[in-house]
Amino acid sequence: MTQHALRADAERRVVYLLDVGSTVERRLLEDWIARERGGRPEVPCEVVVLPSSRRPRRGRPQPQLEACIAAEDDPLLSPLRVAWLPADAPGGRWRRLVRLLFLGDPRDPGRLRQRWLARRPERFRIVAADPATVSTLRRRWQEAGAVGGESGGLADFVTRQAYLALERAERRLRGLRYKVPRFVREEILSRASFRAGVARLARELGRDETQLLREAAADLREIAANHSPHVIDLVAQLIHVLYTRSYGEALHYDRAKLERIYELTQRHPVVFLPSHKSNLDHLVLQYMLHENGHPPNHTAGGINMNFFPVGPLVRRSGVFFIRRTFKNDPLYKLVLRHYIDYLVEKRFSLEWYIEGGRSRSGKLLPPRFGMLAYVVDAYRRGRAEDVHLIPVAIAYEQIQEVREYAAEQRGAHKQRESFSWFVRVVRGLQRRLGDIHINFGEPISLAETLGPPDQTAEPNPDEQSLEVQKLAFEVAVRINRVTPVTPISLVTHSLLGVGDRAVTLTEIGRSLANLVDYVRRRHLPTTGDLDLDTPDGIQRTLDLLVAGGVVTCFDEGPEAVYLIGPDQHLAAAYYRNTIIHFFVTGAIGELALLRAADDDVTDRRAAFFEAALALRDLLKFEFFFADREEFRYELASEMALHDPSWEERLDEGPEAIGALVRRIRPFNAHRVIRPFVAAYQVVADVLAGWDPTKPLELDTFYGRCMALGKQYHLQRRIRSAESLSKVLFETALKLAGNRRLVDPDPAAPEALAQRRRAFADEIRTTLKRVDAIGVLAASRRAGLLD
Repeated sequence: MTQHALRADAERRVVYLLDVGSTVERRLLEDWIARERGGRPEVPCEVVVLPSSRRPRRGRPQPQLEACIAAEDDPLLSPLRVAWLPADAPGGRWRRLVRLLFLGDPRDPGRLRQRWLARRPERFRIVAADPATVSTLRRRWQEAGAVGGESGGLADFVTRQAYLALERAERRLRGLRYKVPRFVREEILSRASFRAGVARLARELGRDETQLLREAAADLREIAANHSPHVIDLVAQLIHVLYTRSYGEALHYDRAKLERIYELTQRHPVVFLPSHKSNLDHLVLQYMLHENGHPPNHTAGGINMNFFPVGPLVRRSGVFFIRRTFKNDPLYKLVLRHYIDYLVEKRFSLEWYIEGGRSRSGKLLPPRFGMLAYVVDAYRRGRAEDVHLIPVAIAYEQIQEVREYAAEQRGAHKQRESFSWFVRVVRGLQRRLGDIHINFGEPISLAETLGPPDQTAEPNPDEQSLEVQKLAFEVAVRINRVTPVTPISLVTHSLLGVGDRAVTLTEIGRSLANLVDYVRRRHLPTTGDLDLDTPDGIQRTLDLLVAGGVVTCFDEGPEAVYLIGPDQHLAAAYYRNTIIHFFVTGAIGELALLRAADDDVTDRRAAFFEAALALRDLLKFEFFFADREEFRYELASEMALHDPSWEERLDEGPEAIGALVRRIRPFNAHRVIRPFVAAYQVVADVLAGWDPTKPLELDTFYGRCMALGKQYHLQRRIRSAESLSKVLFETALKLAGNRRLVDPDPAAPEALAQRRRAFADEIRTTLKRVDAIGVLAASRRAGLLD
């Protein structure tokens, strides 16, 4: 309550609602009230003590509050609270962490500490929330869906509103870093729309409504985050200790872009959608936001991560847990929808991985649509005027999980998350792995993309909605667009292109010169100066790869030579694949040029684009391609980098096309496309040999693929072990399924077998063209080609 409020309602009785947990806090507030009143007895007032919002609530509010609510004079209710302020902690982060661990929450000191702090005015502030009359609060209560006029229900509502008003007022004092929801369960469970949804579901399922409501409350308790400012600070310090074990002290990001995102969060809810490369992804993003004064995101996590002590800790710092699958649980879907509605309506920031899980190959995975469908549905029904999606690329120079990913691609089972697993992750963060870079893509406005919301629309979080899928695809494209090129990704890109042959530092330098020049001509995002123009810069990157076991160095001869280490091709490919999307369009162009030069072609421009579009279709489950017209434009721009008159060269015939191909720098098809189509060849050959009248047994099928792949590798029909990947086999089978080659056809087995053989022949033809580009690349390395 302020002097201004007192003057505005000089004749109205004022009831101060004190949110106190100790006699010290009550004394400080009563002293403040006495000072504010200034000895003016003509202003009637009263004091009502509420149960402390910082302590578990026991019982209902005091009868004194109910009497105030029932009074006929419509008093003005003015909530008050003591805000305890942390001391400016001297020393480094370790000291701050120790203080948080052993002294507890500085915003909620114990009673003995309160007595000491009360003597130091700089360590506390009196927080006065905006006052409201009982009649105003009663109207809000009724609008919220309350039934009847019992003062007991209204008293609970008034108490909760007082706490929320104090939270908003205290936030102005402390900043938005601690903007967290309060009474989420109470608010959602009391909403008329929620109760109506449960009632409707009870009728549809033939269930008891009261029992279903209890189950809904249990589901909400399982899902919802339970924020604690103390734990938010504590987790931030623990994150810093954790990631700096292997990475640099500083996270690298664009502060100007982050400030623009901060401004967005003041007006609209935002959704952070990061790429998922490492277990550290959410942690480093959370730490960066905390250090810059952002509130913690409400982050969707898999229920598999809800193990002690990680689950309770991260839940109190902003993670909410959802089940892996709940398609057949309509009550759970109802609860989750209302929870997302609440977060969007209250403008809380959300976060989840658009890929669903961590990428084992380094490439961005196909997006998952479930959570995005819930947010789009909340916007569409008018829960917010707009929602902004923030694509986020998190890039590491190296990650500790790369060996684990390689093993899983060879068929090993994923390690189950548990406390022992978490201990192994922490212990693994010992070797220096480089730096972490966080890049933000251009935000996507749902209002601009989908048009205005319709508040009369019925709930329908449809994952199959075309607009949801287009949004997810656009998010993935924008993540790829801002993923930075790192020195390690370029060096592995170069080494994988030479197969199993060891190369000298000089040879690596020649190969990298074309790659670095290409990156600069394309103005691709990088992690700063690539430092690959000099032998010393290349040597530093090679030393990091040697230390990580990805690259082997033989230095017993006159000159050191380097090659991908034994069984490390998948690890090297992981780093290369983080940037492979920048090179795939050019690689497709190289192969399309070879097709345009064939003798049986009459319209060479048409043949070029037809071949390119066929390759785009072949690789559509691996990469995020633009639509057909945009892809044609991108392909033309790529070719123009090498020859502005490239289309005229097509018209001049095979010899001119061959000269155009030889001018391309660098060649990429053998490095970019070969690993995928080689894996596809294995799957196509196994599929061609499978009985067309029998369904696939997946374990047996993938076992045959791995065995045949190893045979082809020994025969040198597969050039690199990176093609022996279960992840690639799965994508190839997905492509075959898309072409209706997987399901058996007892009615026409020979026709299916013929289509399967045609599929294998198509891939084999593509591989021959890739090999032709590989020969040109080898000729250039040997000095036979400029």
